[in-house]
Amino acid sequence: MPTIKLTSVDKQYDKSSPVKAVDDLNLEIGDGEFMCLLGPSGCGKTNTLRMIAGLENLSEGAIQVGERLVDSANDGVFVPPEKRGMGLVFQSYALWPHLTIERNTDFGLRLRKVPKAEREERVNHVMKTLGIEQYRDRYPSQLSGGQQQRVALARMLAVNPEVLLLDEPLSNLDARLRLEMRAELKRIHSAFGTTIVCVTHDQWEAMTLATQIAVMNQGTLQQVGTPEDIYDRPANRFVAEFVGSPPINIVEMHDGGDAGLRQALRAHLQGDYAHGAEIASVGMRPENIQIAASPAAVSDSDFQRPMVVTAVLPTGGSWIVEMEDNGSQLFATTNQPPVLNAGDKGVYSLAPGAMHSFDGKGARLQPLAEEARATQNIRVAG
Repeated sequence: MPTIKLTSVDKQYDKSSPVKAVDDLNLEIGDGEFMCLLGPSGCGKTNTLRMIAGLENLSEGAIQVGERLVDSANDGVFVPPEKRGMGLVFQSYALWPHLTIERNTDFGLRLRKVPKAEREERVNHVMKTLGIEQYRDRYPSQLSGGQQQRVALARMLAVNPEVLLLDEPLSNLDARLRLEMRAELKRIHSAFGTTIVCVTHDQWEAMTLATQIAVMNQGTLQQVGTPEDIYDRPANRFVAEFVGSPPINIVEMHDGGDAGLRQALRAHLQGDYAHGAEIASVGMRPENIQIAASPAAVSDSDFQRPMVVTAVLPTGGSWIVEMEDNGSQLFATTNQPPVLNAGDKGVYSLAPGAMHSFDGKGARLQPLAEEARATQNIRVAG
């Protein structure tokens, strides 16, 4: 499978407007990767997918698939969609209502005039892999949404595309079917080894499916990395706030909330960062916050503050605890029944290294310990 490389890609619909749907995008999608383009509505992720597919022309830049240049605004190169060796699964399943499931599945193979014996072998294999062979004589209207989604995937996989493009493929399914199809897509990627590019605004969909995630906002790429990188080492405040549920707690270090909390945070973080680093805001993930009835239950090395519980919200299997630290509202999550109830006083704490600090422009500040580990790893690798 080929590597997909986007170089300085722009998409601008109105030349008279400075606003770009995609702005100077540089992205490489490796051979066999499951890449999720993640971001809020209007961030440019679907435009990016459509440019890769050839459904949209570039305003600037180039797209290369393997050694082949498929689109270049400067060189006047444009390879049409049908000649790019890609399969696209739309948000709507786009199945032929008058064709059986088998005929829907082999539709692309018939267009390519694949011999009957080979066509039947490929269709049988992909239908069996996706668990839809028992529906081969039915019509799309006789299947559930999840089953129709499998048929749409089978139709694309049957033609053995070099790259499979998915445009929010699970958004029309209910919660249970989404969970099942996430596992199905994971298994498909493992079984077929196809390079997959998936557009989604669902952070958990991206976290559970992707080998690499590209987070976008307002047409620009914010960060590319593994799900662990995106969650544990967000490149900036936008990524930290977008990924995570409940969202990360943010404490502004210059205004808002309690001055005592800000001073306590500064004292706790002093020495963690290079001299002169300006910490404009601090993030604390709800699941990293521990709650106790008294300081005696908290390690001396942990950051700790007194608080009052304002609400306990059960979610089924876990709890969200809302608390207040002298005017600053914070949330914590726990998988165990909370030790405190609404109105109770207690303390909350975080283990060393469980905070994320950002500068005035929202960029993440790298702790000295993390920087030292990265340097050590480079030396060992070298």
